[in-house]
Amino acid sequence: MTAGMRPVTGRRTRLRVRVRGAVQGVGFRPYVYSLATRYRLAGFVANDPDGVIIEVEGDYPWDFVNALPLESPPLARIDRVSVQRIGQQATSGFSINASLGGKVSTRIVADAATCQQCLHELFDANSRYYLYPFISCTHCGPRYTITERLPYDRRSSAMKAFDMCAACAAEYADPASRRFHAEAIACPTCGPRLSHELKDIAAAIAAGEIVAIKGLGGYQLLCDARNDGVVQRLRKRKGRDQKPLAVMVGAAEHVNEFAESNADELELLESAARPIVLLNSRNKFAAIAPGLSRIGVMLPAAPLHHLIFHALRATATPRVGSDPIIVATSANSRGEPLVADNKEASRRLAGIADLIVTHDRDILTRADDSVVSVVAGRRQFIRRARGYVPEPIRLAKAVPPVLAVGGALKSTVTITRGSEAFISQHIGDLDTAEGICFFEETIRHLTSALDVTPAVIAHDLHPSLASTRFAEATGLPLVATQHHHAHAAAVIAEHGIAGPVLALVLDGHGYGSEGGNWGGELLLCDQGAFRRMGHLAPLQMPGGDRAAREPWRMAGAILHSLGRGREIRQRFAAQPQAERLMELLDQSDVLTTTSAGRLFDAAAALLGLSTLQSYEGEAAMRLEALVRQTSVLEAGWVVDSRTLSLRPLFARLVAGDISATEGAELFHGTFAAACVDWVSRAARASGITTVVLSGGCFSNAILADGIERGCVAAGLTPLLPRLVPPNDGGLSLGQAWIAALRLAERPPILEGSAANVPRDTR
Repeated sequence: MTAGMRPVTGRRTRLRVRVRGAVQGVGFRPYVYSLATRYRLAGFVANDPDGVIIEVEGDYPWDFVNALPLESPPLARIDRVSVQRIGQQATSGFSINASLGGKVSTRIVADAATCQQCLHELFDANSRYYLYPFISCTHCGPRYTITERLPYDRRSSAMKAFDMCAACAAEYADPASRRFHAEAIACPTCGPRLSHELKDIAAAIAAGEIVAIKGLGGYQLLCDARNDGVVQRLRKRKGRDQKPLAVMVGAAEHVNEFAESNADELELLESAARPIVLLNSRNKFAAIAPGLSRIGVMLPAAPLHHLIFHALRATATPRVGSDPIIVATSANSRGEPLVADNKEASRRLAGIADLIVTHDRDILTRADDSVVSVVAGRRQFIRRARGYVPEPIRLAKAVPPVLAVGGALKSTVTITRGSEAFISQHIGDLDTAEGICFFEETIRHLTSALDVTPAVIAHDLHPSLASTRFAEATGLPLVATQHHHAHAAAVIAEHGIAGPVLALVLDGHGYGSEGGNWGGELLLCDQGAFRRMGHLAPLQMPGGDRAAREPWRMAGAILHSLGRGREIRQRFAAQPQAERLMELLDQSDVLTTTSAGRLFDAAAALLGLSTLQSYEGEAAMRLEALVRQTSVLEAGWVVDSRTLSLRPLFARLVAGDISATEGAELFHGTFAAACVDWVSRAARASGITTVVLSGGCFSNAILADGIERGCVAAGLTPLLPRLVPPNDGGLSLGQAWIAALRLAERPPILEGSAANVPRDTR
């Protein structure tokens, strides 16, 4: 039987109720206790491996069952309620029992920002939590980052190191309290403590120093955003010359000083996840996001953040309309993962921060700040981490347990359990020993916390990736997945699509089915396989991977393809290799690519915006920053039976009589229109009208919006990723879904290395 049946009243009945979903660590047991007491029912509630188990006995137990989903705690997510009538027992009263052991099938809840009630107590001089940096309750505070394993109890978290004082124990045991069975409960008497006074932290920031603080998911670097000198010093020490930084403000009303925001963006800013939200900049802080039109903004996510702003306001000389604004960025050196351990912080941050603020509560799972934007009125992830992980993606059907290990950049891993896919927090790039250690640490924690033993490992086709080598070393059965097929499959899995779809994947780089450098692909995807219907016209990539870091090389390739190769030396005279590039391009064995990302690089370099990149995507982001409204060059592209060529568009961009802004607007508008035309032709030829859109280039809000709108106008149904990033951060979800489908088609999967696993093409 399931909840929602018409209640049987007036006769004593005992029911066993199982609740599955995100129901541990969110105050669900105290809520059940209060509800059962209201209906005068006997019985108990306890955490168990499936979620929460409840037994209620009395005259009106079905009234309780029907009311259960209606008033649940704000962080709870109920997936399913099942009810079974059982025999009566001679019991009275209702209790919260100890957690039950067994194989886990419930899940951990994501960290949540400080709730309004805790915030009120934080600044109430009569509260025992007054100015206490670790205040929390069942509605807010750390969860995933302090949880070791499930079921979620204090003894299974970082809080096991702190014995409750009498006052905390009394609140913990009081059904009327908001902290009734709040596992992270703590106060100044018995809880974690900061290594420094708040006034000293604020004084350091106000004096122009860089401060590292231990946040929810790891250390953050803070400094005064209004002080260009300290911002540049932070960049130099962190090895982050041009890459944008994020800023934190004390409240949403202060955002308008330096950025524009709409209702959807404000809702994201103020959500319990507290992500960094990309907003249109008013260009007040040039040192924060050089050359870009958007700035990353976040609100305080933890009590410590609120207290730092409180102390800064007391420290700083009051200025009209100028509340403190601080840079808040991940505490790490370039290319290294987020720092989370106190000893590690002392070692790795000593040369970056002037002051390192620690505390004695361990971070068991490090998680960076999430980054989101609003595209076409809907949330789009750039980086999915703290505040959202480990909320699962609901799959269309139950699948075998799969571990998918992602790619090489913006790495994540995914584990499937039944009809859920759990995507890890953002891990980062796997090009350092520290990054690989974090990758392996994440796999160990996620498999342990979810109590899953993978039956198969899905990985990228590229044989040299660290993630591929990890997969091969496990000795488990393998499924090798093509990079862009996995991008498409992530969207397919998220939207629960069963039939064949077209997929437009616009990306920077991915290993092709037979080798080669792909990146602008039109695919037909069906179940666990795909067919490459077309691709962007191949373009020479002189210097190989170096061309991805030096956009002028791709601009040179465009000039050469247009018969204007002799202009390379003149246009890029500042580049030492410009003289030799023409000679290199004349050779027949130069690597070619179908990458959409490299076209953005070429356009940016031809328009004088970016010849060298200090971080991935810099050229494309600078190009996007100039666009106010797009324009389309008629006949600016050519579509043949398999390829899309933008040769006419680039011929216009190099003509010499066009400004950088005009060129950027023409490039975006024409590229979007060309893609819609290309996809529409494929839809007519195949009879398929559903189109998934993915790949790193869809992080470009202008391109994503233009292609989505164009597809709708053409009578197609476009689907963008909304629960995972379109970039490589969503790759592992697609890999997992492909592997699950392949397992269903022909179990068992062949064992062995990537080289002898069947290609996932038709």
